[in-house]
Amino acid sequence: PPTLEDWRITTRDPDVAAKVHELFGGDAPQKWETKSENDLEVFTASPEVDIIIEKDSALRQRLVLWSRTGKLIYASNGEYKLDDRGNVTDEADPDAALSFAERKQKGRDGTGPEPSTELYFRLAADPELGSFKLQSASWSLVSDLRYNATEDTLRDAIADSDEGKATAVLKLEPVSFVAKNGPMAGKTVSFTKTVIADIAAKAAA
Repeated sequence: PPTLEDWRITTRDPDVAAKVHELFGGDAPQKWETKSENDLEVFTASPEVDIIIEKDSALRQRLVLWSRTGKLIYASNGEYKLDDRGNVTDEADPDAALSFAERKQKGRDGTGPEPSTELYFRLAADPELGSFKLQSASWSLVSDLRYNATEDTLRDAIADSDEGKATAVLKLEPVSFVAKNGPMAGKTVSFTKTVIADIAAKAAA
């Protein structure tokens, strides 16, 4: 399916769906086919959403390899495998020595793990609406988080806040460039990437 340019939010609560639609516009809440209990979706008209992050552990990153039947083969932090509770073990990730590009290719081929990034947050426009979760399998998000040292920035922002919270902006950012190498060489590549931006200590209310 095409990448969305505005945020899509799912929930099981009709009141939450109605409020999200009121806050961010777009299409009215509608049912969608899913195995999840969050069977209402709202295609908003907002490419950016202001959020509140309540603790640094709200941002979670790991690499996961699934079987064809949907069973988890293993998860890792990029260097070592993780146990069922997400704790680091002494068993090395078999792909730890590979470059980022090599790991990405193995993930796309289905022979290596792929990213699983989660961020738990509240909406700055209505914190009482409850906790939301961003879930992404994007390699570009993983690369940006590492390049920008986002985990460290988030940790520092929360430590500097009188409330022990941070603010940030979730963005869907369009990207377009002409590929220089590979099968798309000479052609324009366009996509929308997820960005966690403008992290700062939350000021006292």
